[in-house]
Amino acid sequence: MALNDDIALLSLVPLFAGIDEDKLRLIAFGAERRRLNRGQQLFREGAPADCAYAVASGSFTLTHNLVDGSTETIDTVGRGTLLSELAMISFVERKFTATAEEDSEVIRINRPLFRRMLEEYPEVAVVVETRIKTNLQTMISNMQKLARKFR
Repeated sequence: MALNDDIALLSLVPLFAGIDEDKLRLIAFGAERRRLNRGQQLFREGAPADCAYAVASGSFTLTHNLVDGSTETIDTVGRGTLLSELAMISFVERKFTATAEEDSEVIRINRPLFRRMLEEYPEVAVVVETRIKTNLQTMISNMQKLARKFR
């Protein structure tokens, strides 16, 4: 794929929406593409996460292991989805397993590349920080709603 196609894809990712093309070019240029066949796992739950993946084509089923050993499907995601965004800024474990539902392609964004963009474009860091905080606040709010059900 051409660099411009990768920039267009990154602009679809909510975390990067509205960020100038020239700034996204840095990520697109340094990112790696990876192809997966239908049924192939992109990553497993519990594995250390050193990067995020933007889905370029195809779709992925996200599953979570339950205590009884079975698996639960969380979601199916497609083009423009960013998987494991926190791995771009912090050491975390994968919270789910991502398996290709069809032949698919992703763009791998590693932590050093993402940090470089934030260092070179501090104004982007402010936008990204705000979006990550909002995402975390939404997640915490959803967890609090669930916690009420268990009281």
